[in-house]
Amino acid sequence: MPRVIRNTLLSVRDLLITTGPFLALAIVLLAGAYYVLKPAPPKRVVLATGPEQGAYAAFGKRYAEELKRYGIEVALRPTTGSRENLRLLRDPGNEVHLAFVQGGASETLRTPEEEAAAPPVASLGSIFYEPVWLFYRVATAKKLNREGLLTEFSQLRGLRVNVGARGSGIPGVMNRLLGANLMERDDIQRGNLDLTPAVVALLNGEFDAAVLVSAPESPLVQMLLQTPGIRLFEFAQAEAYARRHRFLSAVTLPRGVVDLPRNVPPHDVAMLAATCSLVAREDVHPALIQLFVQAAGRIHSGGGWMAPAGRFPTPLNSEFPLARDAERYYRTGPPLLQRYLPFWLANLVDRMWVWLISIIAVLIPLARVLPPIYEFRIRSRIFRWYRQLRQIEDRLARKAAPSGELLAELEELEDKAKRIMVPLSYTDELYSLRSHIALVRERLRQATS
Repeated sequence: MPRVIRNTLLSVRDLLITTGPFLALAIVLLAGAYYVLKPAPPKRVVLATGPEQGAYAAFGKRYAEELKRYGIEVALRPTTGSRENLRLLRDPGNEVHLAFVQGGASETLRTPEEEAAAPPVASLGSIFYEPVWLFYRVATAKKLNREGLLTEFSQLRGLRVNVGARGSGIPGVMNRLLGANLMERDDIQRGNLDLTPAVVALLNGEFDAAVLVSAPESPLVQMLLQTPGIRLFEFAQAEAYARRHRFLSAVTLPRGVVDLPRNVPPHDVAMLAATCSLVAREDVHPALIQLFVQAAGRIHSGGGWMAPAGRFPTPLNSEFPLARDAERYYRTGPPLLQRYLPFWLANLVDRMWVWLISIIAVLIPLARVLPPIYEFRIRSRIFRWYRQLRQIEDRLARKAAPSGELLAELEELEDKAKRIMVPLSYTDELYSLRSHIALVRERLRQATS
């Protein structure tokens, strides 16, 4: 048994010596491909959200929890809103990688030269509706008609209207709506208060109207929907606005959805909704794009007041070009390998498969020379003794040495042959050597007699 084990170990040793350079080359090629492609995503990413108590901040926490499962830290950066988020993404010296950006927030704030120098951004898809809530005071509307209704957007001309805090996405949306109605920015008396101060000012009569772009579940929105003397503007031309601006959608606030017992609202209300997009720099690692889009599918796929289940996330209604890996997700779903393998392994294969095939194509021809080299190493242990055997035979034929001396050398050679260790598959070569030694010994004995 020890002899068999020793033979086996010798075979493994020769196999390792033979394949060592081949394995080293394979490792070097794989390491080079890994260095060039960098398939593993960074462990930390910065997501710009919005005000601390806003919907963006709440969603940011959910994304952080989702990606924590993959060992990735999502650092949340509070901001004033969508326009600041977009500025941070386009700032080459900023560390923000992804951000929530409201539709309409991409209105140019820089010169064309500054825009051209800014890092390009891409959308990961639209993730939820943000309805445009235009609340106005009934007392103000009664100055225009007896019913106290505003039916045309142009009726806001000359009124005191809060259009949202600077840095948020609301001013951009409002500017688009003004432009669509051939109105200038100065046609209304603009206010730029944040959400809560704006609502307080509206209730106190300091504003005639206030524009909010927020989720319908917002406590302030629900309060205003049920406040006497405050009315919600109905966008009768919602479909027309949506056709003119791709980031806007025509939606309906269903009758009674706010308060069923009190039937609030008393009828279906036609509304406009901006779509919030998850936007990233184009240089964000593709694996992170995949993880964020998959997280968006888990977070935003449920239904709501204005969107049925499964509506979001979607590649539609975004002002930015769709990221390539996000487009792949919407077309085919999560990568096939991720359904069966851990994320790190599936991502590694997914990112490197082209290089892996190329490396295999290079290594296969080289691998074909390994068996002959291995065989040569094993057989060389036996064949090297044939030279000494041939010399003994030649000296016998030329009578260059006494037969006794040659016989002693032959006995020494046979003793060495007995100690040769080869794998069992090569023992025929070993026994052939011993047979030839025996043949030469017989000739020596005949010559002596």
